[in-house]
Amino acid sequence: MTKNILIAPLNWGLGHATRCIPIIRVLEHYGFTPVLASDGEALQLLQKEFPHLPFVTLPSYDIEYAKEGSDFKWKLIKNSPKMIQAIFEEKKMVKKLTREWDLKGIISDNRLGVYSKKVPSVFITHQLNVLSGKTTWISSKLHQYFIKKFTECWIPDMKNKPNLTGKLGHLKNSDLPLKYLGPLSRLEKRETAKHYELMVILSGPEPQRTLLEEKLIIELQRYNGSVIFIKGKVAPQQTQETIGHITYYNFMTSDEIEQAYNESEMVLCRSGYTTVMDLAKLQKNAFFIPTPGQFEQEYLAKRFQRNGYAPFAEQEHFRIENLLEMGLYKGLPQLTETVNWKQLFILFEGK
Repeated sequence: MTKNILIAPLNWGLGHATRCIPIIRVLEHYGFTPVLASDGEALQLLQKEFPHLPFVTLPSYDIEYAKEGSDFKWKLIKNSPKMIQAIFEEKKMVKKLTREWDLKGIISDNRLGVYSKKVPSVFITHQLNVLSGKTTWISSKLHQYFIKKFTECWIPDMKNKPNLTGKLGHLKNSDLPLKYLGPLSRLEKRETAKHYELMVILSGPEPQRTLLEEKLIIELQRYNGSVIFIKGKVAPQQTQETIGHITYYNFMTSDEIEQAYNESEMVLCRSGYTTVMDLAKLQKNAFFIPTPGQFEQEYLAKRFQRNGYAPFAEQEHFRIENLLEMGLYKGLPQLTETVNWKQLFILFEGK
């Protein structure tokens, strides 16, 4: 009997989709059939990683960043009617999919409407608290309200200290059904010759992804070392271009990114949480440029600098000379947690 599990990451950058990759692999190992469900680049990425798996296209939240970081929250508020409509539409779709695919379970990575009262439903998030400036209390309570609709909530971090998420992924008192998995990464650390002094890896919604790409291309002209630059633009075909000391790729598969990380001395990137988990797993020294106006990334970058793990700079103030600061930091902590996936997946066995 086919044991179908709907796995649905939010299409907000590529991080939600990439951190679902190790879960999809383990689901297949234990005899489940993951049904991929998302939209846009997140779905395209999963289709490239798992071309043999069935997929469905969910409604788009149409999340878009403001050009100015200070306008980020107001842009989200302006777009909230479209997001709410998408959540209602995906709820209706999930009812239909649960019946048509005879689903045994659902795993939603931050898609608020992807759950069912008829089958066990899991919500994956590293943000039990959603930082939003003066409205943090409201946004956090609202997020927790949605989490309560799910059977369980899985947090990809350590339950105790040291951990990566700090106050984002930890509550002092909570009646939520929380399970801590430890950091999730699709990548493995390998001993290999170093081919690049610097790896640049970008992700995230537009227009901020493009704005940072354009800035870094200019800044890197003053950098003398070899650079691999992964733009994070998923497309039907991979493109590669070498200009001087920089080799550009539009995107890479998991195997290719793993090799690029292992062949690079240091990494310049956003402080998105999936990237953070990869860096911790691979023990790579990093310099962070948080997405302007995204409170979560700004919080993580400041926390890592304060703890002596990694330096950061605001996007508008970053200069390539800032990379010299990396020698003053010790790198992210190496955190290991052995996940008992078999025990977790009992939830989907009806036992």
